Amino acid sequence: MSAEDGAPAPVVRPGRPTPLGATWDGTGVNFALYSEHAEAVELLLFDEPGDDAPAAVVPLTERTGPVWHVYLPRRRPGQLYGYRVHGPWEPAAGMRYNPAKVLLDPYARALGRPLRWHPSHYAYRRDDPSRPDARSNAAFAPLGRVDDGTFAWEGDVRPDVPWHETVLYETHVRGATMRHPEVPPRLRGSYLGLATEPMIEHLRDLGVTTVSLLPVHAKASEPHLVEKGLRNYWGYNTLSFFAPEPSYAAFGLDGAVGEFKTMVKQLHAAGLEVVIDVVYNHTAEGGRLGPTYSWRGIDNLGYYKVKRGDPREYVDFSGTGNTLDAGNPYVLQMVMDSLRHWVQAMGVDGFRFDLASALARDLYEVDMLAPFFTLIQQDPVLNRVKLIAEPWDVGPGGYQVGGFPWQWAEWNGAYRDAVRRYWRGDTGTIGEFATRISGSSDLYANSGRRPFASVNFVTAHDGFTLYDLVAYERKHNHDNGEGNRDGHEPNHAQNFGVEGPTRDPKVRARRDRVRRGLFATVALSQGVPMLLGGDELGRTQRGNNNAYVQDNEVAWYDWELGEEDRAFHAFVRSVLDFRARHPTFRRRTFLTGELDPEAGCKDVSWWHPSGREMEERDWNEGRRTTFGMLVCGRAFHEAGPDGRTRHDTSVLVLFFGRRPERCTLPPVPDDARWRVAFSTDGLESGSELEPGARIDAEEDALVVLEGVA
Repeated sequence: MSAEDGAPAPVVRPGRPTPLGATWDGTGVNFALYSEHAEAVELLLFDEPGDDAPAAVVPLTERTGPVWHVYLPRRRPGQLYGYRVHGPWEPAAGMRYNPAKVLLDPYARALGRPLRWHPSHYAYRRDDPSRPDARSNAAFAPLGRVDDGTFAWEGDVRPDVPWHETVLYETHVRGATMRHPEVPPRLRGSYLGLATEPMIEHLRDLGVTTVSLLPVHAKASEPHLVEKGLRNYWGYNTLSFFAPEPSYAAFGLDGAVGEFKTMVKQLHAAGLEVVIDVVYNHTAEGGRLGPTYSWRGIDNLGYYKVKRGDPREYVDFSGTGNTLDAGNPYVLQMVMDSLRHWVQAMGVDGFRFDLASALARDLYEVDMLAPFFTLIQQDPVLNRVKLIAEPWDVGPGGYQVGGFPWQWAEWNGAYRDAVRRYWRGDTGTIGEFATRISGSSDLYANSGRRPFASVNFVTAHDGFTLYDLVAYERKHNHDNGEGNRDGHEPNHAQNFGVEGPTRDPKVRARRDRVRRGLFATVALSQGVPMLLGGDELGRTQRGNNNAYVQDNEVAWYDWELGEEDRAFHAFVRSVLDFRARHPTFRRRTFLTGELDPEAGCKDVSWWHPSGREMEERDWNEGRRTTFGMLVCGRAFHEAGPDGRTRHDTSVLVLFFGRRPERCTLPPVPDDARWRVAFSTDGLESGSELEPGARIDAEEDALVVLEGVA
């Protein structure tokens, strides 16, 4: 061991191989690092974030299996640290050790110094990638900080919202509050800002139950973005799987952990769950020519999937250059330890897994019996939280919508596309549209899953906002600096003859009707509705459908609402309230379309505009967009929270779409009248109509009626 600048050498004990990371036990700190192929490991202790060299270097002479460890009895929480790892520099064999580089502990539970970009983070020479770069990056490397794990969780009660009652609100911690006039300036863009009373009041008033946060793991911006003066705003470029992103802390780097926990506790107190987006498919180190921050320099062959026959190259199922090797028990342990940490220490209620199919790959093939899913199922902590998959990756066979285990919900990409295409007026869409809004039983029922396996959405962070979906037909991503080549396609979007903003009242009115129809469809579909944060405010990204680098007013929510946006916000609130009052839209079992002998009606029936039930030939009329969905309230028999069976009133949803037809109202299952609950074309709410009455609606309209005695 050694100390610099005359400081006393640290007192050293052998330590333990578990747990991994830096663990304070009340009297000292145990450090443990996995590296199977390393030849030597050094622990670097820093005194201050601004130091460009460690104050002390501690060789880790103890090794148990592939874990290097040491115990320092005089060290305390707040200690800053990193590692140097020695081993072969043999890229052709997949070995990329370079002891000139200071490396972040993969288990660091807090950052003591954020990453500062510098070319010295490359472990290889830029003029010759086969040779190591000898420059030290000690002045720029991210450092871990020993955390004591304490927090006043007393009184915290997790809301534990059942899946069928869940309404997701996907949002960005920073973007949600940066422009909010009622959030104190110091708190805007922070964890604490999201937990302020104005934000909590907005979320509760809206009717959502669960806040789904874009990544909050500490992140790094890709070098090519830094060179362009941009930064990764979304955060799908993980630097640490344990530490919260420090730039979202209002009161400085050291407060990030505590501020995140405070946010969670405040949201829980308001009855709101917290789900976080996690990225375990890849890391911020990119491909073989990317920088070295942590895993690559600690054990490249251990952490990453490398190509058979050419371990210089990575297998890339994420489109970012690398893929974590979840088949390695120590990598799998890291993922599981990270998940448990965020549930037990940080308080979150669930996870949305980015490109989740990558985690199911047994080397190359997607295997839903992979160890990751087995461990989740048997884990007593993780099998009780919400698990949401983005059920695809960019590799062959990676599109797995409907293929995940029964405990999981999935982002239903098939739902998104079917609903967008119907409201765009595409021909031949009503059959799939009806299947999707009634729960996508074709995808989920055969495997014993429930309707809430389907997370229903038409907009998400990745793609157009709801406003832009009806205002732009083409993506406008030029500000991203990639020649408008980036971003999702096809978008199934429409602009009604004008690309972007317009003052034409007819175009604006049609856009508003379709926007309302899209949202109402999501809210009244069987499954779990997800609202993209800011859609309720009329948020626009000016046609950018990939705003991952737009940490500015393009992506931040605009809380100064015009008349149209205030009206739309009120509409969103009213529709979610309608859903909350009708349990038949929150079913735990799939609709069957079969006659219920006890109720004397079908749980769902589909109605032709002429006032009769749809027949098979009607579904095959390619240009048809007008039809009705009648949900019989008497055929709803599910038990409520008190265990008693409850029924509901009947509801008729009339979809007019792009080619509206006059609709004859069918009989009400309980021999009552129809009352207009809400409409998107001006039909007065509360007005009552007899069965057999006819309704004319404008194109792109939707009308919802409920039965009354």
